[in-house]
Amino acid sequence: MRIHCIIHAAFETPGVIESWAKEKGYIFSETHTYRGDKLPEINLFDFLIVMGGPQSPLRIDKWSYLQDEMHLIKKSVAANKAILGICLGAQLIAESLGAKTERSPHREIGVFPMELLPDAASDPVFSKFPQTFPAMHWHNDMPGIPKGARLLAKTAGCPRQAFSIGDRIYGLQCHLEMTKQNISDMIAHCEKELSTDLYVDSKQQLLSHDLQEINNKMIIVLDYLSAIIK
Repeated sequence: MRIHCIIHAAFETPGVIESWAKEKGYIFSETHTYRGDKLPEINLFDFLIVMGGPQSPLRIDKWSYLQDEMHLIKKSVAANKAILGICLGAQLIAESLGAKTERSPHREIGVFPMELLPDAASDPVFSKFPQTFPAMHWHNDMPGIPKGARLLAKTAGCPRQAFSIGDRIYGLQCHLEMTKQNISDMIAHCEKELSTDLYVDSKQQLLSHDLQEINNKMIIVLDYLSAIIK
């Protein structure tokens, strides 16, 4: 299994995704597009993961390399690759398929409950989850929903938290992959984003969360996607 991960900031790493891949013995490679790394050819990976980051598709002119990433996503869709997008990555999947990113009704930073939507009942991954469950969030935007996609979950602060397309493409606005180290790194680089908004945890709250249950959900998603392409 060859997994390729696109990373958009040095402080926003794959977290539990990378440790999961190493435990499984999978080949795990990375492209850091923010520093000018060249994207791989699609024959070099089986599973594409597109991470979050401080960039936004709403300002695609500011980060032109996001256009290259969307081109790779389109090619990966056509080649029937497994694809997982997280936060910005979910937005880029949707953008590559014609659905525009929008501002979320609320900024969300912290752990808040996800609520499953009706299409989750027939989804091979989200049907395994309880009706409500905690997830980590750190975002201002939210993805559009491409034609033919299934909207799977929402939060009180954001109506588009997860979608799937076919049986091997998932977009997650939330962060199921973050570890305590990820949160510490995010605070160190993005502390100015913390405020007294309705869905924003304090620094102390962010550092106090137990992430095991959240990370377990990420592993369920990863196990499913890796199994379907073997």
